[in-house]
Amino acid sequence: MRITILGAAAGGGFPQWNCNCRNCAGVRNGTVRAKSRTQSSIFIRNDNDADGILFNASPDILEQIRNSPILQPGRASRDTAIAGVVLMDGQIDHTTGLFMLRERPTPMPIWCTDPVEQDLLQGNPIFRVLSHFCGVQRQRISVDGALFHVPGVEGISLQAIALNSKAAPYSPHREAPVDGDNIGLLITDTTTKSSLFYAPGLGEITPPIMAAMANADCVMVDGTFWTDDEMITLGLSQKTARSMGHLPQSGPDGMVQTMAKLPSSVRRMLIHINNSNPILDEDSPERAELTAAGIALCEDGTEIQL
Repeated sequence: MRITILGAAAGGGFPQWNCNCRNCAGVRNGTVRAKSRTQSSIFIRNDNDADGILFNASPDILEQIRNSPILQPGRASRDTAIAGVVLMDGQIDHTTGLFMLRERPTPMPIWCTDPVEQDLLQGNPIFRVLSHFCGVQRQRISVDGALFHVPGVEGISLQAIALNSKAAPYSPHREAPVDGDNIGLLITDTTTKSSLFYAPGLGEITPPIMAAMANADCVMVDGTFWTDDEMITLGLSQKTARSMGHLPQSGPDGMVQTMAKLPSSVRRMLIHINNSNPILDEDSPERAELTAAGIALCEDGTEIQL
């Protein structure tokens, strides 16, 4: 299977439009060596197919489509390579791009869990708004371990795993999470048996998550914050990383230590990287620590074949 990283940043992108932290100001004025990134999303297709699956629809989806010609194959007067959309959660930075796809001539096939569907019908009624345009053909994602497939994308199976993280701020269970608010996905090429574990929002490493990561060929997981108090230290928020549902990279049981426990054959990548995270600076000691640990940062436009 072929994986295209459409966007690698957390909500707001990098640089964030209103942020003048060291990273954002530095990448604008050239004093920080870093690459700009749009908000996180990936596209996966079978090696032999043009059509594939869009995982999350970020507010930057139109820019991402322009930058990735594979999403616009041009086989007809109106065309797309997006056979279906799979939502990992109901967050704004992963769902707002659905509005930009409203010109679709047929109902949009969207896979999501029950809690996410409710959030997108009530708290942030994207599905209700889309009913006035292309409409939504919602498909249910179960977190009981059942495999599912997206029609039109042969040879790719998906299995959802419930994550301990946070629901969107407009969810009625923001402070009392339920299974399905956030999911990770084990995505497998049924021919080659190669697999990706994808979890852009991940607050805790549970035994099922560790097992999925250890058994995958590649893991692409939450890279939002370096430290738990990152936003507080920078004066950007009063919330810790963990309170927002994100496991920091550094510290005891952080993502770096977790990935060190994986088999050496597992490719390790971070996605959903917040603009405040020092790892974006390619000359930072934090970036050097990741490199030494064999952990790479996702970059917009990167293609991976598994």
